[in-house]
Amino acid sequence: MPTCRFNDFMKVLEPWLDREYIRKVYLTDPDHLVFFFTDGGQKAYHIDDCSQAQLKTTLADIRSRGIPVENAQ
Repeated sequence: MPTCRFNDFMKVLEPWLDREYIRKVYLTDPDHLVFFFTDGGQKAYHIDDCSQAQLKTTLADIRSRGIPVENAQ
């Protein structure tokens, strides 16, 4: 699982934040995200410098784009 900084993660993610590419996002831990893509692929990320506020804002943005976000709980 790649480890990345929050700002780098957001730069990579921004062009792909669309229901056309991402089927859903699964939050397994406070800093582990799994993206499920519409082509059947998936990619997991560990963000090593993300605050809960940053993550909450990012997940809200993802949801606002029509992409479901699920929690492991």
